[in-house]
Amino acid sequence: MKYSKSLDSFLVLQFVFVTLFCNVWMTTAKAADYPSKPITIVVGYSAGGGVDAIARILAEKLPSVIGQSVVVENRPSVGAIVGSTYVAKAKPDGYTLLMGAPGPIIFNHAVYNKLPYSPQDFTPISFVSDSPLVMLVNVNNTAKTVQELVNQSKQNPDKSNYAASSASFQLITELFNRKTGAKFTHIPYKGANDSVTAVMSGDVTMTLADAGPAFVGLQSGRVKALAVTSSKRMKEYPSIPTMVELGIDIKFSLWIGLLAPAGTPSETIRILQDGVAKVVEMTDVQKKLNAMSVTPVSNTSDEFAKIIATEIPLWRQLAIDNNIQAN
Repeated sequence: MKYSKSLDSFLVLQFVFVTLFCNVWMTTAKAADYPSKPITIVVGYSAGGGVDAIARILAEKLPSVIGQSVVVENRPSVGAIVGSTYVAKAKPDGYTLLMGAPGPIIFNHAVYNKLPYSPQDFTPISFVSDSPLVMLVNVNNTAKTVQELVNQSKQNPDKSNYAASSASFQLITELFNRKTGAKFTHIPYKGANDSVTAVMSGDVTMTLADAGPAFVGLQSGRVKALAVTSSKRMKEYPSIPTMVELGIDIKFSLWIGLLAPAGTPSETIRILQDGVAKVVEMTDVQKKLNAMSVTPVSNTSDEFAKIIATEIPLWRQLAIDNNIQAN
């Protein structure tokens, strides 16, 4: 039997159509089944830090919303590079997620010349929280004000240093150095909790830490706070002045948010985004976050993506202008 060329063309087109339809159907079906197994949230920092604490609150509450268990896996490293790379290269099926912060997502791309992952390797899901940074020194440090601390560093530059667990903390502190003329040298640590501990033990002079670990340190009585980077004083510690009040032009807040590998189905992203929004609205979650001096907040994947796209070139230019590099 002979087939005409038109019939051949029709059969080819039919095959292409059926194949495309099946692919779309299979993708939709997979998304509709999501989640069908436990989800892992990777944290690129040590257990006990601010990002880790937020991740564990989310992991505790998210199962009641999405119907699957959620576990937290710590993969600590300087700059959270190991954990971020692991998620960037993970299968984009929604089962391996990153609890990210400005450090690995924005600041690393401003201060590192080469990284094993790029901003395009992630699909943002939603913010979970937002908080300022707190400047801490050992309780036995004689400096009672930021200016006294700056003067100390100028007089003893070889004995003045700071702990930073990621590029965000490093870049902000280096910005502080340049704004004030301070002479603090960077000492890398794997997590914000480790940075605060280093100040407690006297291994470093000071650190700028996110609110959770900072206030754990303050409650221990082994550190004291000299300033915060928020635009207004914090309700929990109204005696701590802002940098702006002290004449230092630094305003910064540290968001913590959930991200997925690029290529994760949009329906899966939507399910996770809606789940985070519901968790953030829970009364007990808001109480826990507020107790950490952290503001509960959620947003959309598109809003999150726009913030990342806007901030990376701004901080990269700042790093170039001030010759700040991590390698």
